[in-house]
Amino acid sequence: MRNFELEVFFSKWEFKAKYHLTASDMESMSMKDLLALASDDDRAAFDNLWLGYTETYGLPALRSEIAKTYDTLEDQDILCFNGAEEGIYAAMKAMLTPDDHVIVIVPNYQAAETIPLSICDVTGISLQADNDWALDIDAIIGALRPNTKIISINFPNNPTGKIISREELDTLVEIARKFEIYIFSDEVYRGIELDENKRIPQLADIYEKGISLNVMSKAYGLPGLRLGWIACRDHDILQDIERYKHFLTICNSAPSEILSLIALKARDKILQRNKALLSQNLDKLDKFFGEFPDVFEWNRPDGGAVAYPKYIGDGTANQFCEDLLEETGVLILPPRIYNSELLSTPQDRFRIGFGRSGMDEMLDVFYHYLKKNR
Repeated sequence: MRNFELEVFFSKWEFKAKYHLTASDMESMSMKDLLALASDDDRAAFDNLWLGYTETYGLPALRSEIAKTYDTLEDQDILCFNGAEEGIYAAMKAMLTPDDHVIVIVPNYQAAETIPLSICDVTGISLQADNDWALDIDAIIGALRPNTKIISINFPNNPTGKIISREELDTLVEIARKFEIYIFSDEVYRGIELDENKRIPQLADIYEKGISLNVMSKAYGLPGLRLGWIACRDHDILQDIERYKHFLTICNSAPSEILSLIALKARDKILQRNKALLSQNLDKLDKFFGEFPDVFEWNRPDGGAVAYPKYIGDGTANQFCEDLLEETGVLILPPRIYNSELLSTPQDRFRIGFGRSGMDEMLDVFYHYLKKNR
């Protein structure tokens, strides 16, 4: 597999850059703040936790709480992982063979294409940049093959923030059901849609071959817990993926499972806080980008904690991002990070994050850089 360009870039800059303005998660919290949300029983369970091995599928109480975040699922439909990345890796490795074919939307989280590409043929379908990042359903139909095994989607999308309509989602499910194709759905930003009316169902709730991926890292803002999960009603597939996990991490961290349980029981409060922060930060970005209409094209995303503005200033967007980082320490993701092996990706867009606190200071530094240099 080729290098994971995002992680290579972050391994160098994420903790070195002074201003992290491209983070894809929400503002996190301290251990003290999270434990303050715990019930007496859950706090006691954490304090008295036995630090032995845990169940491969995940702590039963945690799986039960995760199932409550779905409309139709039970705890036996949930398989926990050490973050979403392990879930993607294990699912693709367990489900695919060299004789299969996968369809992946682009742009997307790189693992969604790189891991399948290490196994079988993959076709990319572009979200349409000139049409509000619309999903071309006809293009997906045209890409279908007799051996298509999985259609991989991600909404709210990283990096565009796009959410397709319920009608489009239902059409996609109808197509997949007709040809008995699995839909792997990355749903890590569900719950922080900017307009709740745009929220779409989770695939595992509405499709018997739907595989829903989620994690504590993004919408909940707790990436340090390294706790993710796959939800699926096809228990044979779920067991195949669980068997593959035996060769990876085997089981999850016991403290992380209890802390995730505490957070999920307080999810309404956490998500309400996070959506308020997103709204405040987006208002600031509206004002910021409005100051520089000759440098950027800006549109609010539908959901998630990242956006994908267009750079229309002098020079290339890649060089702009590098110059900004070198002179100010402000980190935004250059277009090259979202290069795809499947098809061309926009080279005039960069990723900016707006889920964390400290936006005022970062935008102030960014603003004065532009006033000085542009």
